[in-house]
Amino acid sequence: MLAAADAHAQSSKKKAKAAKEAATAQAPMVKEPSEQERQISEALFLDGLKYFMLEDYQQALQLFQKAHTVTPNNAGLNYKIGETYLFLKDARAAVPFAQAAVALDSKNPYYYLLLAQLHTDQKQFDAAAQAYNDLLRNVPDSEEYLFNLADLYLAQSRYDDALKTYERIEKQFGELEQLTVSRQQIYLRQKNIEKAIQEGEKLIANYPTEPRYFLAQAELYNASQKPDQAISVLEKALNLDPNNPFAHLMLSDLYRQKGNQAESEKRVKLAFASAELDIDTKVRILVDFIRQLPNPAIEEVSLELVDLTIKNHPQEAKAYAVAGDLQTIVGKKEKARNNYLEAVKLDDSHFKIWQQIVLLDAELAQADSLVIHSDKALELFPNQAVFWFYNGTGHMIEKNYTKAVKALEQGKRLSVGEPELVAQFNLQLGDSYNSLKEHAKSDAAYEAVLAHDANNAHVLNNYSYFLSLRGEHMQKARTMSERLVKQHPTNPTYLDTYAWVLYRLGEYTEARKYLEQAVAISDDATIVEHYGDVLYKLGKKEEAVSQWQKAKLKGEASAHIDRKIKDKKLYE
Repeated sequence: MLAAADAHAQSSKKKAKAAKEAATAQAPMVKEPSEQERQISEALFLDGLKYFMLEDYQQALQLFQKAHTVTPNNAGLNYKIGETYLFLKDARAAVPFAQAAVALDSKNPYYYLLLAQLHTDQKQFDAAAQAYNDLLRNVPDSEEYLFNLADLYLAQSRYDDALKTYERIEKQFGELEQLTVSRQQIYLRQKNIEKAIQEGEKLIANYPTEPRYFLAQAELYNASQKPDQAISVLEKALNLDPNNPFAHLMLSDLYRQKGNQAESEKRVKLAFASAELDIDTKVRILVDFIRQLPNPAIEEVSLELVDLTIKNHPQEAKAYAVAGDLQTIVGKKEKARNNYLEAVKLDDSHFKIWQQIVLLDAELAQADSLVIHSDKALELFPNQAVFWFYNGTGHMIEKNYTKAVKALEQGKRLSVGEPELVAQFNLQLGDSYNSLKEHAKSDAAYEAVLAHDANNAHVLNNYSYFLSLRGEHMQKARTMSERLVKQHPTNPTYLDTYAWVLYRLGEYTEARKYLEQAVAISDDATIVEHYGDVLYKLGKKEEAVSQWQKAKLKGEASAHIDRKIKDKKLYE
C-alpha cells in the first residue's frame, strides 16, 4: 500500500516536471539582454509601431523581428509580431508568437484573445476554446470573456457546451435578456420547441412591455400547432400596441387556418393600413394572393389590399406595379394600365412594366395610347423588338401606314434569329403594305409567314381576300380560303372570305351557300352586305335590297351602300 502511494507520488512529480519542461520549451531560456540591447530593441520596436500604424505590415514585421532577436522573451513584442502576422493573413506563422506571449505573461487577456482568434481563423476550434478557458482560469476578473467562449461554441454548433457556458455567465452576472434569447435560439435549432416556449414565457414575464417577445411566442405556439394559445398571446401584444401590423398579419393567418375567413380578411386589411408594415412585406403577401388568382373568393380583398398599399406608399413604384399585376389578372385592365403608368413615373427602368403597358393598350384597343407609350418605351429600350411591334401596330390601327411599316421593318431587323417573332412582324407588314398598295411587298410578307406557318389563319384570310379584291391569283386565293374554312367551319369571317372569293370567281350559287351559313352566325355589316350582293347576282333584287338595308343599319357597310339601296342596283 505504501509502495503504491510512493509510486503515485513519483508519478505526480514526473508529470509536474514534464509540465515545467514544456513551459520552459515554450519560453526558451536565454541570457538576459544588457541595458544597451534593451534600448536597441525598444528603438526597433517603436520604429515598427510607426509602420504598423501606417498599415505597412511587412516593414513593421521586419523591425519587430529584429527587436525579437535581441529580446525574444519580451511578451509584448511576441504579441505584436503575432498580431502583425494576423494582419498579413498568416495565422499559422502567428501562433507560436501568441503562445510565447501567453507563456511569458499569463495574466494579460489580450494575449489569449489573439491566440483564440488565430486558432479560430484556422478552424482549430477546440484549441480556440482552450485559449478562452485558459484566459478565464488564469486572468482574474475575466468573466466577461465567457460571452466570447459561448459565441465560439455556437459557431461550431456545440449547443450543449454553449448552454453550459450560459449557466456560468448567469451565475456570474445574473439573468440577462440576451442570454434567454440566445438559449431560446439554441432550443429552436435543436428543434426543442417546448423548451423554446419555456424561454419565451420567461421573456414575456421579465419584459411584459416588449411586443416583439409576444409575437415570437405566438410563432412558437403556431409552430407547435397551438393556434388558440398563439391568438391569445397576439391579443395581449395588441393590448400593448393596438396597431402592430405584424400581430394583425399573424392573426390573419391563424384565423384563416381556423376557417374564419371574415376575421382573417379584417386582420390583413388592418395590417396593410399601417405604414409601419414595409412595402417589401406587402408586395410579398400580394404576390401570394396573385398566385391564387383568379379566385372570386379572394378577389375583393386582394383589390382592397393593393389600394391600401398605394395609399400608404404613394412614392413606391413597386406598389403601383404589384397593383397592376393583380388588377390585370382579375380583368381590371384599364386600372392596371394606369397603375403601371404611375409606376414608370417613379421608376422607368423596368422593361417588363413597359411591356405590360403596351400590351394592355392593345387589349383595350386604345391605339393612340399604344403609339404614345410605345414611343416612350423605345426611348428607353430602342433595341427591344417588342416595342417596335406595338408601335407599328398602333400606327397601323390609326391608318398611319408609312410610320407603321417603318417601325415594323425596324423591329423585324432586330428579331433575326427569332422565327416566331419575325412571323408576327411579317403578318403586320403584309396588312400595312397592302393598305399602301405596295402589293408585291405585301404578298412577300404573307408568303414568308406561310413558309413558317402554313395554316396561319390571319394570313390565309387576309391574303386570299386581298387577292380577290385585286382579281389576282384567284385560284391561289380560293385554295387558301377553302383550306381556312375546312379548318374553321363555323367562323363567320372566314366563311365570308371564302364566299367572296367564290363571288369574284362568278360562282354565285356556291358563294350564297357559305354566306347563308355566315349570316346565320353573325350580323356583321360587311357579311350582310356581301350576302345582298350575291343575291343580286342571282337575280333576287328585292331580297338583295333588304339585306343592304340591314347592313346600313349597322353603320359599317361600304361607301356604295346608299346608292345600292336607292337605285336598287349593285355597285362595286
